[in-house]
Amino acid sequence: MKISSMRLINVALVSAVTVSWSMALFVTPASAQAATLYDELGQQGGISKIVDETVTLVLADERIKTSFKDTNIKRFSKLLKEQFCVVAGGPCEYSGDEMKIVHEKLGVTSAHFNALAEDLQLAMEKCNIPFSVQNKFIAKLAPMKRDIVTGK
Repeated sequence: MKISSMRLINVALVSAVTVSWSMALFVTPASAQAATLYDELGQQGGISKIVDETVTLVLADERIKTSFKDTNIKRFSKLLKEQFCVVAGGPCEYSGDEMKIVHEKLGVTSAHFNALAEDLQLAMEKCNIPFSVQNKFIAKLAPMKRDIVTGK
């Protein structure tokens, strides 16, 4: 029994449509893919708010505010935004110097580092960043401690 060419074309089309529909059910569109840490922090706008809030808290924090008395706060904020964006996997470039070089003569202690980390976490809470996202971000920043803490 021969299958006509028209019938063969119909079978091929039905098969193609069936495969396409099946794939549509199992393939996740790009817009529905898991959010990156950069996305979870609110991208550039969210990171900017977090840094602004962190800097406000740091400058009011009795434990560390004097450490920033000679700091160009505008530049510090800009660099912190760049660095946070890079650490979060965003499309940014950090234009500052290496952490080890910047902090080597500042005498930053573990207590200073921890105070800033606490201020950052408070800032993220104020910016409504979920606790799980805060933890992911802090975990990415934590390895910098060895380059930043130079004092006792």
